[in-house]
Amino acid sequence: MEAEGMAGHVIRRLNQHSTQVFLLRTREAGFDITPVQFAALDALRDRPGIDQAGLAATIAYDRATIGGVVNRLEAKGLVTRTISERDRRAHALQLTDLGANLFETLLPVVRALQDEILGRLAHHERDRLMKLARKAI
Repeated sequence: MEAEGMAGHVIRRLNQHSTQVFLLRTREAGFDITPVQFAALDALRDRPGIDQAGLAATIAYDRATIGGVVNRLEAKGLVTRTISERDRRAHALQLTDLGANLFETLLPVVRALQDEILGRLAHHERDRLMKLARKAI
């Protein structure tokens, strides 16, 4: 199959594998969260008060759909949304105490599953893959 030799196909398959491992392991640990929601919590931990457009840019996610991600996080009690003092048209996002605690509890689970995602690669190969992927981006 020709697609197997194309970067886009291989990257898509690796993304599918990564997402599957993430969802499986986090659910086994008792969490109901997606990789994008986790990335959003991570970004909000480091950038409290960021608006939705800034969050989308930070996690490289589509601006048109970040609102749905924020809505789900807000419904779970993990994030609050308030009118920005700098721009009344924007919403400032903040982790709740529950969101911050969930992130800290979930972080070791997510760190541990990284080995499973790239488990067939030796450590030096993983390092090289990460360097090359960052360079490609």
